[in-house]
Amino acid sequence: MSKASARDRLAQAAFALFDERGYEQATIDDITERAGLGRTTFFRYYRSKEDVIFPDHDQLLDQIRQRLRTSSHATALAAVSDAVRLVLLHYLDEGDLARRRYMLTSAVPALRDREIATVARYQRLFREFIAGWLEDAAQPAPLRAELMAASVVAAHNHVLRRWLRGETPDPAGELDQAMREVIGLFAPAADAAGAGTTIVAFHASADIEDVVPALRRLARDQVTLLTDTAQAP
Repeated sequence: MSKASARDRLAQAAFALFDERGYEQATIDDITERAGLGRTTFFRYYRSKEDVIFPDHDQLLDQIRQRLRTSSHATALAAVSDAVRLVLLHYLDEGDLARRRYMLTSAVPALRDREIATVARYQRLFREFIAGWLEDAAQPAPLRAELMAASVVAAHNHVLRRWLRGETPDPAGELDQAMREVIGLFAPAADAAGAGTTIVAFHASADIEDVVPALRRLARDQVTLLTDTAQAP
């Protein structure tokens, strides 16, 4: 078993103290003493006590930004879905740490305010990307971009909280379904923004041999629906 890094030792010490004494009562000196490290080491990794709880958002935002930048106009919706999944998988990888953070932010107003501000950063990033996508399709629609971004974040947070509370055994699958619903809400914008056929990919537990026929049936039904609509009086 590998030895825990200084960063991890500080985080483990901090959360242990928060559980024992409460967030407000635990000091940076208490954390470094519990971890067996000095204040200089603490500030090498964290700017404040709050940063022990919210350490990786800047890095995660950069990953999302890079994923969105690699998309083309035709794959924009798939990129949004992938980016949202990156965020969820980050929390799933944290496991118990994410749940302990959830308990803290639910109980401490200052941490809850910090979380709200962080969520706003994610929503702004998605809004800017979606707005650019709509403008490329000659659809300058800032309100639609705002609504789409808010729906994306709301879908992610709904699934994440269910997992944090132990209410779902398959958060990744639920998120994929939630994103399908979000995209369905804004299907007219997606249809107008894209030319030709747009396919949004989601992870599924089914074999590809089972998925392809379903996609073909869906595409055939869609064509039939469009034809019937065009012929309607």
